[in-house]
Amino acid sequence: MRPRAILFVCLGNICRSPVAEGVFRQTLQSHLPEESAQWLIDSAGTSNHHQGDHPDLRSMAHAASQGLDISMLKSRPFTAEDFQRFDHILVMDDSNLSNVLSLASSDADRSKVSLMLEVSFPGENRQVPDPYYGGDKGFQVAYDLLTQASADWLSQWQN
Repeated sequence: MRPRAILFVCLGNICRSPVAEGVFRQTLQSHLPEESAQWLIDSAGTSNHHQGDHPDLRSMAHAASQGLDISMLKSRPFTAEDFQRFDHILVMDDSNLSNVLSLASSDADRSKVSLMLEVSFPGENRQVPDPYYGGDKGFQVAYDLLTQASADWLSQWQN
């Protein structure tokens, strides 16, 4: 398998996408430990409002409760240059999809972008709910969805 570059995108890059980055790294490490260092995994936000910030404290705490340390991650905005760096750009919801696609300059760029949950729920337009206002349960729901989708994407890319 050739190395892959995967980018996860949400609005602020403080809740869903850093958790997706951490979960995917963990999934990759457990399924393909010998190849995991060859992959470029990152996350970004469609807004620069939280640029340079660590993930939301609740995201970090919930991830830590699942054995996942995302405390070293820092928010950054999505840029048009990301289309050149990444093979796949996985977005959390329709708003992220629209914002990312608005920066695409070609069909090749657009073909790299998918909803994160498309692989787990094909054709259903399912979105990862933003846990920011959803309380503890919202963080668990997002974590569970991201865990399943990460395993499903990795499985699809292996085939």
